[in-house]
Amino acid sequence: MLNADFSNASGTAGAMQFYTISREDRTRTSGPGLRAFNQIADWIGLNVAERIAILGSPPHSTYSRWMKSARERHPMILPLDTLLQISALLRIYKALTVLFEDENQALGWLKRPHQAPLFAGTSPLACMLTGGHDGLMAVRQCLDAWRANTTGSGGLECQFESVIANDLHFI
Repeated sequence: MLNADFSNASGTAGAMQFYTISREDRTRTSGPGLRAFNQIADWIGLNVAERIAILGSPPHSTYSRWMKSARERHPMILPLDTLLQISALLRIYKALTVLFEDENQALGWLKRPHQAPLFAGTSPLACMLTGGHDGLMAVRQCLDAWRANTTGSGGLECQFESVIANDLHFI
């Protein structure tokens, strides 16, 4: 899998570098990532169907095989998309533990309906469960913005301002 790095590290203006996420890296992180995912899912109180949804909806038999391999610490390799789903959930968990002193407050925020446009009367958890990778990323970005105290880009109710034509600048 190739990922683009737009950081201009090469010194050439406009240069884009690609790097590979190796099979070895995916193998090294799959078991620990899935075990961490399972602990967070237990903390949230997710049932099997919800866990499968967060992981990108693999077949139940695949999910069961993954969990058995992770539990027994057998070598395994998850698809990159699944690892990205797990990564997003890890970031959400980290943000919740930073933003809330009490885990019940964090779970309350995650599970209660919000009127913010991002959630439209549903909970962040519902957004995560029904929105696929985009839903996970939306909740993650909301919490990251709140942690960074970015005005107009998150906060308690994740009130994001719409981008308008005047916000766009082309160089």
